[in-house]
Amino acid sequence: MRTKYKLLLLTISLLPLLMSCKKDFFDLPPYDALPAEGSIKSDADLNTITNGMYAGLRSANLYGRTLPVRGDLSADNVYLKNNNSGRYLTFRDFNQTVANTDIAGIWNSAYDVIKRANSVIHADLPSSTVVDQLKGEAYAVRALMHFELVRNFASPYTVEPNGLGIPIVLEYSQSARPGRNSKTEVYNQIVSDLNQAYTLMTLNQGEDLQIASTNTSRTTTSAYMSKYAAKALLARVYQHMGQWANARDAALDVVNNSGFTLVPAADYEDYWANPASTTNRVETIFEVSSDAASNLGTNSLSNFYSLEGYGDAWVTNELYNLYSANDVRRDVIIANPTGSGTIYLVNKYQNTSNPADKDDTKVLRYADVLLILAEAYANLGDETNARSWLNEVATNRIEGFSGYTSSGAQLMSDIIRERRLEFAFEGYRYWDLLRLNLPISNHLKSQSPLVVFPIAANDPMRIFPIPQHEIDVNENIRDQQNPGY
Repeated sequence: MRTKYKLLLLTISLLPLLMSCKKDFFDLPPYDALPAEGSIKSDADLNTITNGMYAGLRSANLYGRTLPVRGDLSADNVYLKNNNSGRYLTFRDFNQTVANTDIAGIWNSAYDVIKRANSVIHADLPSSTVVDQLKGEAYAVRALMHFELVRNFASPYTVEPNGLGIPIVLEYSQSARPGRNSKTEVYNQIVSDLNQAYTLMTLNQGEDLQIASTNTSRTTTSAYMSKYAAKALLARVYQHMGQWANARDAALDVVNNSGFTLVPAADYEDYWANPASTTNRVETIFEVSSDAASNLGTNSLSNFYSLEGYGDAWVTNELYNLYSANDVRRDVIIANPTGSGTIYLVNKYQNTSNPADKDDTKVLRYADVLLILAEAYANLGDETNARSWLNEVATNRIEGFSGYTSSGAQLMSDIIRERRLEFAFEGYRYWDLLRLNLPISNHLKSQSPLVVFPIAANDPMRIFPIPQHEIDVNENIRDQQNPGY
């Protein structure tokens, strides 16, 4: 009894101390992490955090593989071979569920990059050329991720601008449970972020950023957002919104002021064979970089397409036959004769087994700016300029081609056709069909035997569901699931 009595007195005597130490004792930070606030103390620290933001884009759930694969496999450019590895079957079959891990991966990885971008944007450092440039890059990447999220998880803006979009996340928070904003709110935020990025950034590709605190420099290669990368992305966002005057103006800014050019036809194959980021302002405006040290290995986009890897997806005969024999873009498709006929293989990603460097993933190319410009002029009724910019790309890629002379609906069809030929295997095709509210008439489940699986324009499975794990933990989004799920 005496022992118990002593223990009781000891416990009572310690209560005030335990209560007074509650915050310090029970709210300790993880031993393997620095607190977010106050951890960025110099422009060098900010540069390090910014590099971490870019590394997040390399995830297999994002540009490392899933996003570009979906853009072609869910459309009509590639199909899964019969003895495939089982990856992305639901994207082919349009039968995904709320528990799909690839879909959850896109959601989680995109918001993780947004969190990293917010850490840069809200860093408590005084304005300087370096700080403004890095924060501008973060604004551009935050816009890019909100854009990918809203077009994957919400119906097209051009179809229903006031419908549900995705949660806008502008603050670093581990505990936030945001509901879905409207698509108008999401797109307005994306536009605002890109305009802020353009204002803050002063560097174009090929120019150096001087890190004052370490007396070092960082060259703005194609692996970093630049002033005109933000403007090129803005043109694409306006294209998806159907705001053609704004799309035209943003694209013209890039054309007139950025110094970018198309890759010459004679260099086209070498352009795709090159795994390194560039500084020459030829074609690549922004890409997600992989190299010998930082890459996805067997989970990469190149490994998905190459016979040296999984070789899971092959080019549809229909797409291959759209290229004329003198179209340089056909040169990055390999015709491979087999006993049962010729199969066509994607060869835009040629460095699967290269030990020195790996393929980057192109996100913004100059050809896209020109074809957005052509589409904008066509929608604004200026067919002369529409044809001019369309032919700027087409005559560069097709030897001996004198250019399109079409007008009206045929001109628009030619622009969309050139977009398909130009950006095959880069993940563009699905989004063109979606924003134009077109059916996917030639979507394939198989080519041998031929199994065409058309997808109607109003098929609810064209839009991803909000992942189940988000529904489970976030009461504010629980009643905001997409139709059909």
